[in-house]
Amino acid sequence: MPPKPPRRAGAAAARSQRASPDSGSAPPAAPRLEVGEAEFIALCDALKVSEGVREKAWKTYEGLSAVDGALAYNKKKKETWGVCIFIVAIDLDEMTFTFTELLKSISISVCTFFQFLKEVDVNMDTVSTKVDSTVSRLKKKYDVLLALYHKFERTCGLIYQEQPSSEISAELSSVLVLKNYWITFLLAKGKVLQVEDDLVISFQLLLCVLDYFIKLSPPAMLKEPYKSAVSAVTVNGSARTPRRGQNRSTHTSKQIDTDTKVIEVLCKEHDCNLDEVKNVYFTSFIPFLNSSGIVASNGLPEVEVLSKHYDELYLKNKDIDARLFLDHDETLQSDVITCSQLERTPLKNNPDEELNLILPQTPVRAAMNNIQQLIMILNSAADKPSDTLNRYFNNCTVNPKDSILKRVESLEHVFKKKFAEAVGQGCAEIGLQRYKLGVRLYYRVMESMLKSEEERLSVQNFSKLLNDNIFHTSLLACSVEVVMATYGRNASQSDGTSAETDVSFPWILNVFDLKAFDFYKVIESFIKAEPSLTREMIKHLERCEHRIMESLAWQSGSPLFDLIRQSKEREGQADQPEPTATLNLPLQHNHTAADLYLSPVRSPKKKASGPPPSATSAPDAQPGVSPQTQRPQKSTSLSLFYKKVYLLAYLRLHTLFFRLLSDHPDLEPLIWTLFQHTLQNEYELMRDRHLDQIMMCCMYGICKVKNVDLRFKTIVSAYKELPNTNQETFKRVLIREEQYDSIIVFYNLVFMQKLKTNILQYASNRPPTLSPIPHIPRSPYQFSNSPRRVPAGNNIYISPLKSPYKFSDGFQSPTKMTPRSRILVSIGESFGTSEKFQKINQMVCNSDGQLKRSAEVSAAPKPLKRLRFDIEGQDEADGSKHLPQESKFQQKLAEMTSTRTRMQKQKLNDGNDTSASEEK
Repeated sequence: MPPKPPRRAGAAAARSQRASPDSGSAPPAAPRLEVGEAEFIALCDALKVSEGVREKAWKTYEGLSAVDGALAYNKKKKETWGVCIFIVAIDLDEMTFTFTELLKSISISVCTFFQFLKEVDVNMDTVSTKVDSTVSRLKKKYDVLLALYHKFERTCGLIYQEQPSSEISAELSSVLVLKNYWITFLLAKGKVLQVEDDLVISFQLLLCVLDYFIKLSPPAMLKEPYKSAVSAVTVNGSARTPRRGQNRSTHTSKQIDTDTKVIEVLCKEHDCNLDEVKNVYFTSFIPFLNSSGIVASNGLPEVEVLSKHYDELYLKNKDIDARLFLDHDETLQSDVITCSQLERTPLKNNPDEELNLILPQTPVRAAMNNIQQLIMILNSAADKPSDTLNRYFNNCTVNPKDSILKRVESLEHVFKKKFAEAVGQGCAEIGLQRYKLGVRLYYRVMESMLKSEEERLSVQNFSKLLNDNIFHTSLLACSVEVVMATYGRNASQSDGTSAETDVSFPWILNVFDLKAFDFYKVIESFIKAEPSLTREMIKHLERCEHRIMESLAWQSGSPLFDLIRQSKEREGQADQPEPTATLNLPLQHNHTAADLYLSPVRSPKKKASGPPPSATSAPDAQPGVSPQTQRPQKSTSLSLFYKKVYLLAYLRLHTLFFRLLSDHPDLEPLIWTLFQHTLQNEYELMRDRHLDQIMMCCMYGICKVKNVDLRFKTIVSAYKELPNTNQETFKRVLIREEQYDSIIVFYNLVFMQKLKTNILQYASNRPPTLSPIPHIPRSPYQFSNSPRRVPAGNNIYISPLKSPYKFSDGFQSPTKMTPRSRILVSIGESFGTSEKFQKINQMVCNSDGQLKRSAEVSAAPKPLKRLRFDIEGQDEADGSKHLPQESKFQQKLAEMTSTRTRMQKQKLNDGNDTSASEEK
């Protein structure tokens, strides 16, 4: 065990060691060491760090002590020393200690360490991107382990009797069983998975371990339904065979593993897909058991043997000793505040009323639910083209079916190989399962897209689109990405989005050798074509789109630069990818994937009135139409891309500006004008860089010429707190070819040199013409999970139907819903009389026009659609007619009022009939 913090005796011992070789290269200040500095030497000795790490760590500590707030670090000297040693050891690749040993030595928990490390990086130059990457990996691994251990404890409590009968030997005590289970799982996870932050495969492995041990447990130890499952297996004579001989052969393991009754119960109880878990069981877990040599004569592994094997793994990885979860060790305790966060509904009128608290789902439960929902969506889909798709293929000038099937088969082999390389060689079949789900989604979405195109264009020949290789590769990549993101949910995420892992986006682009700009073209059409996508998946695809716009599309080799160059050359430099005059217009378009992949194309037809044409027909869709002689064709995909980039850029700028410069509102249009000018005219600055790097430089440059005191350090500090940001964005910026430095160096050496003349114009009396502020629509992908307040200041909230925690019985379709769950209106008090509903009608009516106006200026789904409490295809409850201008919410409330009035009259009549009969 690592030593406890040394006292004065320890300090004296440290002083006596100054004659050792370590002291030979000690800094000149060594003769005047204080007690604290002696403890630093003792800490280094305990962690067995090299002299180079010791010296650099001390210099790092001295640098931290010299900055503002040094008093805080002096109060936490030992923690600061530990952080400094950790940072330097990683940077120098000289890790002589494990992460757990470090935590033990400075008496700190994982969560506290990570938080303190963030505080220490005050100047943004203490922690390198290499350290950031290591910390990110440790965080993910800890989050997964924590979630799985909590699930493991709860599950074991449901499996085993708290006080088993006396006939059970002491060898099978619950403590021993838990240790066996957990350490076996840790070994299996470490051996099978290269990506140890994969929550889903890790949990499936845990179920395999549970199945293995449950079948070795006496039925008297077990609760139902596991007791019955084990008894049934025992009757079949396959479960107890390991106890018969000293040698557990492969034949015996196969014999025990052919019975799946226990695994079926486990999958049912945890909403897991049985086929997936069986796949993990036979392709990963059984090979692990047969090769590990950890199974004893009676089939139950010895704890000592398990610990010895795990020690080898733990010391090799130098990270977290997950066995300490069994002891509830302080270093592995989670942050209580973070774990106890609750979602709250809006406050009610009466403050004394109890709040409606909704406990969040556990990470494992949320992951399983998302997977079950995806599988249920794809249950009805086929892994080959449907009859409808074949009809579209046959209608093409060149039938694309053979090339589509060959492409799907070819990419299957590539994906399976790359997945195994990234996750683990034993997981190739798991990767194949996920790819096949993606193929089902690919065909399903393709069919939906073609149906929409047929309705839009009144044609059935889509030969050019369906023979476009990039379109198909992008659509398949998007489908597989949805599947991968569904399975890739990280344990630390409470909002349902997927975290970064080795197989996270943009991994799929590299696997399919696909350019990010080409992938972007399919995202919006994909979302519109698949209405069953969960809120989490829509958010994930939106985030993918944002990442493409902010950096991935701007990488060298991207077709984006060729499109911009062609746009500039078409009519000289005066031409722009997207004119600034359109910035303050709504981002309203009906472009589909066909338009974007067959771009550059502009629709030759113009409507009689209204905005410019928003639909672009495929060239082969209307062969008889000859376009009018207009401007040369312009790229639809480039135009739409720039519109979206401008919108994203302004939203980012506005968020950061609000945090830093809210007292200087006059600066925002200036910063935005410089920002927009750079993206439009100096787009080469974006090559292999990030949108946010240009944004921060524009903000700093304008503040500089306007004599507003705003340091880069302040900008970066605020930027770090924004969502979806990465420290590498400001720590590692391209300066010139293969040379990177901080964003401050980039500003001085590159950005300022390129834009100096333009920036100085803002200090003159005649500044450049201001760029229009982009129109900010409601996100077309945003689906609120919290109750939405009806405008006009009324205390009316509309909450979407919550997904059930379990999907075992299928979705809550309208036919399965109860009358109460179909239409549920909560006003915060009892229903009362019909006059109250009339009053609500009037209140909603006042805000109805406002909602319509806000909806008409964006391409987003109209907010009024959120008020649809009725089910499509359902007739009016009382046959009454409603005016077309009435909202669905008004109609439903009117229906409910009418229904309630009839019920009251019926009740009154029934009461009168009863009293009349009694009088008789």
